[in-house]
Amino acid sequence: MRIAIVDDMTAEQEHLKSRLDIQLARLSLEAGIFVFTSGADFLSAAKKERFDLVFLDIYMGNENGVDTAQALRRLDKDCLLVFITASTDHALDGFRVRAFHYLVKPYTDADLTLLFDEIVKRLPSQDRYIEVNTAGGTVRLRFQEILYAEHYQHQIHVYRTDGQAVVTRQTFREFGSRLTDKRFFLCSRGVLVNLEHAEDFDGTDFILKNGKRVPVSRDLAKSARLAFGDYLFGRRA
Repeated sequence: MRIAIVDDMTAEQEHLKSRLDIQLARLSLEAGIFVFTSGADFLSAAKKERFDLVFLDIYMGNENGVDTAQALRRLDKDCLLVFITASTDHALDGFRVRAFHYLVKPYTDADLTLLFDEIVKRLPSQDRYIEVNTAGGTVRLRFQEILYAEHYQHQIHVYRTDGQAVVTRQTFREFGSRLTDKRFFLCSRGVLVNLEHAEDFDGTDFILKNGKRVPVSRDLAKSARLAFGDYLFGRRA
């Protein structure tokens, strides 16, 4: 994920960036944060590579952030746009450029927590991850690269899209509780599958796109079919 901060005040930039780092760590999100002191510099960068989320100050010297937002929308209709402002006087302008939110100064960590809880629902799913401890050290597992996981011999074996397996020692309940995403389905007491990589469900097994079959306990078969259908419907919506 790429995040832009557009603000001509260095102190404001640093304050927001430090607070964003806290939110990203809280939600286990990978992101690069890029800082711009003018709307012109930001738009120049946005023409080369898109941003997923932009925090845009409305008042920047001789520039008006609303003008920058209008120019951004001509480049990118889907980027999440958050205005930073001392008031909501530009609410109508914000509506016209499809602003996601207003961050009104002085904002608090609680304000950012509420904001990011909403933002995370709309961000690209590949940016979520968890970190697990292994014999070789800490490993970061992106949600997208997890095929399935199973628990045996007091360890969890996490199978990845690259064909490798990561082994970590923790309870399966603890491991599963960290995968807070609708793409993961608990197939039995010790098996969890990533529906993102499922090709089909035949009533007893999930068939993954690589041909691997992940069994589902009989009492969860109906729930598995419903969860898979809901996931596919949500992905195509």
